[in-house]
Amino acid sequence: MKKATIQKYGDLDVIKLIETETPTLTKKQVLVKVKAAALNPKDILVRKGKFKQLTGRKFPQGIGYDFAGIIEDGNGHSFKKGDKVFGMVNGMQGRCCAQFVNVDVNELYKMPDNLSFEAAAGIPLAGQTALQAIRDKGQLSKGQKICINGASGGVGTLAIQVAKELGGIITTISSDKNLAFCKSFGAAETLSYNQINILDSKNKFDIFFDVFGNYNYQKVAKILTPKGKYITTVPKAAIVKEQFFNLFRKKKASMVVVKSNKADLKWFYDKIVANKIQAVVDGVFPLEDIQKAQKYIESKRAKGKVILIT
Repeated sequence: MKKATIQKYGDLDVIKLIETETPTLTKKQVLVKVKAAALNPKDILVRKGKFKQLTGRKFPQGIGYDFAGIIEDGNGHSFKKGDKVFGMVNGMQGRCCAQFVNVDVNELYKMPDNLSFEAAAGIPLAGQTALQAIRDKGQLSKGQKICINGASGGVGTLAIQVAKELGGIITTISSDKNLAFCKSFGAAETLSYNQINILDSKNKFDIFFDVFGNYNYQKVAKILTPKGKYITTVPKAAIVKEQFFNLFRKKKASMVVVKSNKADLKWFYDKIVANKIQAVVDGVFPLEDIQKAQKYIESKRAKGKVILIT
């Protein structure tokens, strides 16, 4: 089968498409024929060696963490061959940008019939990141105010919709050109980082969700409510320190580390089937063009998800 890999840490030229054997299965896994796989900023950081302590120095390494496809081998579980599924593999060993992927049975769920494979592939990592940040870390309740920084990307567009479903009053930060785009998903207020410095805002937010990662708790604390929460998706030494200091203050800072699970995938399945949440796909590339696809993500111009089809 064809599989996208990195041969070492580095720039785009370390990405190679190789021929390899179809994955073998453990007792807890099923085999999925991948129809579409999503790319994420995480893939770029892994390729550049930002997580080498976790990903190691053994190569080649696979690419990609979320997918949509068809069950090839149910391996004795409830899924049968031909079932449409979507999901995300946990851990740091990406492998979904391939023609087949082995997946733990608790890391996938049946795919909504009203989505294409391309759209479904864009949900698991970005969607569960948004849900676990806003619902679990932020504990957003109806009527609370949330500000989403970096709202027009893959996580951001789903974060707007998650916050809306949870009853939040949403402010978004994006570029000028994406203001109407963010509003279309349910934002009550859309701000342009080209025109307004959110730190000068007189508004106070119960949650500041920093998807883009260019703010920190110390900057944001002054625009949080007395028990407000700052949440980031970007792992940095500063956030580790801030999480320790949570013990001594009412305002909190945390980082979301997404964990794929059947219950949260079902949450999205139900919302998507009810037409309450939609996937946002910006670009679709063939697997052979994975270098171009990653370059597009690095440009930070993507509105929604970038998808590979196998």
